[in-house]
Amino acid sequence: MGIVIAVISGKGGVGKTTTTANIGLGIAMNDKKAVVVDFDIGQRNLDMILGLENRVVYDIVQVMDGEAKMKQALIKSKVNENLMFLAASQTKDKTVLDSAKIKNLVEELKEEFDFVILDAPAGIESGYEHTIEFADAAIIVVNPEVSSIRDADRAIGILDSKSQKVKDGEDVQKHLIINRVNPAMVESGEMLKCDDILDILNVPLLGKVPEDRAIIEASNQGKPVITDNNSEAGKAYKRIADRLCGKDVKIPEFVAKKGGILGLFKGMFK
Repeated sequence: MGIVIAVISGKGGVGKTTTTANIGLGIAMNDKKAVVVDFDIGQRNLDMILGLENRVVYDIVQVMDGEAKMKQALIKSKVNENLMFLAASQTKDKTVLDSAKIKNLVEELKEEFDFVILDAPAGIESGYEHTIEFADAAIIVVNPEVSSIRDADRAIGILDSKSQKVKDGEDVQKHLIINRVNPAMVESGEMLKCDDILDILNVPLLGKVPEDRAIIEASNQGKPVITDNNSEAGKAYKRIADRLCGKDVKIPEFVAKKGGILGLFKGMFK
């Protein structure tokens, strides 16, 4: 049986969907079978980041309602055959989600895939609660800013109260990704330090992703930035995916480039 991971944030706009696409592909690049599922009913974006928007015929709601078979709705990645995608509905809203149907969907996916990655909607309302309900683990994506950390803390609290695993007396594994790290702004005090974020949220660090304009270019092209070997963000996502697959990969520091505002990757490790 595969592991179900919900990618959450609380606050919108922190890079959660981009993270889902890239770690999903990174896991597939590790020769693991992965599926990424868009749970943002009514506002799907994951298909565009994966470059699969023109291939969507059936969506998650149609599968749960029995209007389409799972095999009909799953879409294979253009980049790696180990990665599949299940789209959200654009014509429904989050009120159509039902716990029993979601459980059946998740259990079916767990039988076929090593990793089932659920892209949660922004916010902490019913759509978010349904996404986390049957997850085995959660990846919390934050930016180094106060509002993002505060909303993530609220999302973690709901995870701990609504998760079925917690209700059954088990723990939900939690991992933290700090996204859009700008070393120059961290050094100047304009952004929170990573250590401070870890102290506040008390969640193990899975990885850090630097600010990188290549992410925007990749998203516009419908090709996850992890495929760009020259992108520091792409390299960071690859390391994160490797860690999820059990590899011992160090988390590097990012330092400010002298005379500039962009971070420069430096081969020094904690």
